Amino acid sequence: MTTQIALLRGINVGGKGRLPMQDLVSIFESVGCKRVRTYIQSGNVVFECGDDVDAGEIGRRIMAKHGFEPFVLILDNDAFGDAVAENPFTVEDGKALHFFFWGEPPAYPDLDGLAALRASTEVFSMGSRAFYLHAPDGVGRSKLAARVETALGVPVTARNWNTVAKLADMAGLSIVR
Repeated sequence: MTTQIALLRGINVGGKGRLPMQDLVSIFESVGCKRVRTYIQSGNVVFECGDDVDAGEIGRRIMAKHGFEPFVLILDNDAFGDAVAENPFTVEDGKALHFFFWGEPPAYPDLDGLAALRASTEVFSMGSRAFYLHAPDGVGRSKLAARVETALGVPVTARNWNTVAKLADMAGLSIVR
C-alpha cells in the first residue's frame, strides 16, 4: 500500500459542489482505498492504496451520487513532496502562499501574461509540479490568481500553504517550514 493525496477542485465552495466528507470517504473506499482521511471540507484526501487510483473513476462516482463531476488530481507522496520541496518562497503567512497543482505540466505557459497581471506585492514561480504564488494582499483579490489556469493551459487546483503543510503531515512527509 502506498500513501497518496487527492485534491478535488470545487468541493463545498460557495454553496456549490456539496459533498459531505463521509460520502467522499465512502467513494474512495469503494474503489479499494484504505485509511481514507479528509482534511477540512474542501476536497483534500489522504489515503492508502495498493494500485493506482483512477481519478476519473472517483469523479464519475461523485457525478453518479451527487450530480457534479469535480476535477480530481491524485499525487503520490513523492510527487507531493517534490512540489513542497520546490517551493521557492519563505513562508511567513500560510494563507498568502498558494500552490496551483496540475496533473500534466503545462506545455506552453503564458508567464509573460501572468506577469502583466501581477500586483506590485505579488511574486510567482513555476516549478516542475506546481505553480507558486505569494499574494500577501489575498488571493481573492488577485487578478493573476484568477488567470493562472488559463495562462498555464492545464487544469489546476490550488491550496494555500497551511493546507499543503497539513496534508504533508497527514501523509507522513517531513517538510521544512
